[in-house]
Amino acid sequence: MPRIDPPWVMRTYAGHSSAEASNALYRDNLDKGQTGLSVAFDLPTQLALDADDPLALGEVGRVGVPIGSIADMRALFEGIPLERMNTSMTINASAAWLLSLYVAVAEERGGSRATLAGTTQNDLVKEFLARGTYVFPPAESLRLTADVVEWAVEHAPRWNPMNVCSYHLQEAGAKPEEEVAYALGTAIAMLDEVERRREARPNLSIESVFSRVSFFVNAGVRFVDEACKIRAMGALWERIGRERYGIVDPRALRFRYGVQVNSLGLTAEQPENNLVRIVLSMLGVTLSRAARARAIQLPAWNEALGLPRPWDQQWSLRAQQILAYESDLLEHGDLFEGSRVIADRTRAMQEASWSELQEVLARGGIVAAVESGWVKARLVASARERFRAIESGAQTVVGVNAFEATAPSPLLAEPMPIATIDERAEDEQRARLERHRSARDAALVISALASLRRAAHAGDNLVPASIEAARAGVTTGEWGRALRDEFGEFRAPNGVSFAAPSHRPDGAGISELRAQVAQLASDLGRRPRILVGKPGLDGHSSGAEQIALAARDAGFEVVYEGIRSTPERLVRSAAEESVHLIGLSILSGAHRRLVTAVLDRMRAEGLSHVPVVVGGTVPDADARELERLGVARVFTSRDYAMLPILRELVSLVRARHAA
Repeated sequence: MPRIDPPWVMRTYAGHSSAEASNALYRDNLDKGQTGLSVAFDLPTQLALDADDPLALGEVGRVGVPIGSIADMRALFEGIPLERMNTSMTINASAAWLLSLYVAVAEERGGSRATLAGTTQNDLVKEFLARGTYVFPPAESLRLTADVVEWAVEHAPRWNPMNVCSYHLQEAGAKPEEEVAYALGTAIAMLDEVERRREARPNLSIESVFSRVSFFVNAGVRFVDEACKIRAMGALWERIGRERYGIVDPRALRFRYGVQVNSLGLTAEQPENNLVRIVLSMLGVTLSRAARARAIQLPAWNEALGLPRPWDQQWSLRAQQILAYESDLLEHGDLFEGSRVIADRTRAMQEASWSELQEVLARGGIVAAVESGWVKARLVASARERFRAIESGAQTVVGVNAFEATAPSPLLAEPMPIATIDERAEDEQRARLERHRSARDAALVISALASLRRAAHAGDNLVPASIEAARAGVTTGEWGRALRDEFGEFRAPNGVSFAAPSHRPDGAGISELRAQVAQLASDLGRRPRILVGKPGLDGHSSGAEQIALAARDAGFEVVYEGIRSTPERLVRSAAEESVHLIGLSILSGAHRRLVTAVLDRMRAEGLSHVPVVVGGTVPDADARELERLGVARVFTSRDYAMLPILRELVSLVRARHAA
C-alpha cells in the first residue's frame, strides 16, 4: 500500500568544538539521510558573549558550536545549500542575531531571504524558567521575540520565527498540563505584543502571525499521555485562535509542532535500555495521524554519559527511518480515531491544561507570573514530586531503582563510549575571533553598532540593524554588549527562594538524617551551612535546586544564588557566609576548567579546609581527575537518591571539623 503521508523532517541536535567540525558533522548526517538540520550553539553564543569573555571560561564549544561572527556562520554552512535546507536553530536571547547572520550568509551567496526555510526557537519564557540562557529583562526579551516574528512574517515567508518550547518545561519538572498551559501562555504573550503593535502597523495581520507560530514539545516514555497531551494542545491552540484572536481559517489554526524526545528520562545505569525508551517516546508523537509531529529529533542512547558520537546519533536517526520507511505507519489513517481511552484522557488533559492557563492569565499573563516567581515555584514543586517518587520506588525506572541486576554491556566495553572535546578548541576559537577582528573594517563596525544602538533606543525593529551589523563583521559579544547597555541584564527568581516548605514524610531515613544534622550543629556550635553553586553558563538548575531544598529540609542552612556565577563570586560568597561545604553543579561539560578555577581561588583565599563536592554529567575518568585535584566527592546521574547524598555531606563536614 502506498504512503498517504510523507515522513516528518528528521533531525539530530548537533554542534560542537568549532564551525568547521560541526559543518563536517552536518554534512555527514545529511549523507546518512537526515532531512533537516538542528543547530546546537554553545552557551557563550546563546548568551551573546564572545569566546574571550571571562564568563565563557570552559564553555566554548562544549554543548554546541561557537559562532562569534559572520566568518563562523560561513564556515558552519560551507557546502550546504541554504535555499534547499530546513534549518532549526535552538537560540533564544540572541535569536535576532543568529537569524541575521544566517540571512547575511545566504544573501552574500546570492540567495534570497524569501527562500529560507527553518525555525528560530526564540522563546525566552522557558529560559527564565528552565534553561537559563536569558540575558535581558522580560519586557525587552518579549520585544526582541516580537521583532523577529514581525520581520519574518514580512520578509521570510517560509521561516518559522518562533518555536514555543515546552520541552525544557517538562525537563524542569512540569506535569503534562503545566507544560501545555505555560507554553500556550507564552504564545499568548507574544501574540498580545503583536496585537499592541498593530496600532502603529495596521498592515500587520494577526492571522499571518498566528499561522507562523510553531511549538517544540517534549515526548516522554508515557506515550499514551504524550499522545493525548498533543491532541489536547492542538484543540486548545485552535480555541485560543478562534476565541481570543478571531481567526477562522482552518489552515491558520493548525497546530504545528516538532519534537525532541525526553533526555531527562535517559539513565546512566544500563544505558543500553535508553534506545527502547527513545523509540517508545517517539511512538507517542507519530502513531496519531491527526496529531503527528512535523519534525522529530531523537537523543542518543548515551547522552546521560556525555556527548554522543556520530555513530550514536546515527543509531537514533536509523530508528526514525525504520519507523517511517519499513513499517506501514504512514499508509493508514489515524490509529487512535474512535478510541474511548484516548478521547477520555485527552478531554481530562485539555480541561486541566485550560484551568492552569486561566490561572496564569489571571495573574497578569505568563511574563508577570514569571517575574513573581509563581510559575517557577510550581515547576520546583512538581520536580520535587518526581524526584521523591523515583527515590521511594513509587515511580519505577528500570535499571535504576528496580531490576538493577545486569550483565556487562558490550556497549560500555570502551573506557567511555562518548565523544570528547579537545581542550584546545576554546583557545583556537579565541584565536579565530582575534583574526576576524583584525581583518575587518573598524569604521564599518563602529557605524553598524551605532545604528544598532539607535534602533534599540528608538524602539525600531532590531533585525534590519542586526543584519547590517552582521555584514559589517560585528561579533556576537559586541552585538550583545550594545543591547546590554541599552536594555540592562536580568536575573530571574531562583527555585529555592520561592519554593514552598517541604512536606517530606517523616520516615526512618529522614528522621535519622535530621538527627545527624542536629548533632552536627551541636558539635559545630551552629547549623552546618553549605553553598550550592552553579559556576559558568550552565542554566539547567533543577538538580541543584532539588539538592538545596532537600538539604534545607534536613536542617542545613543553604546559600544558593542561582545560575551563572563566576568562580570568584562563589569563593567570595563562601568566605562571607563562612560555609562548611561547597557543592558545585555543572552539566555543560565544563567541569574541569571551572572546578580547577574554584579550587585555585579557594587556595588563594585560605579556604582549602572547606570540602568541595561536584555534581553533573561527569565521565568516570574526569571524576577521578577532579578527586586528584582535591574534590572530596563527585556525584553523577547515577546518584539519584537524596538521602544517601545528604548523609555523605554530613560525613564530609563532620570529618573536616574533626580534622
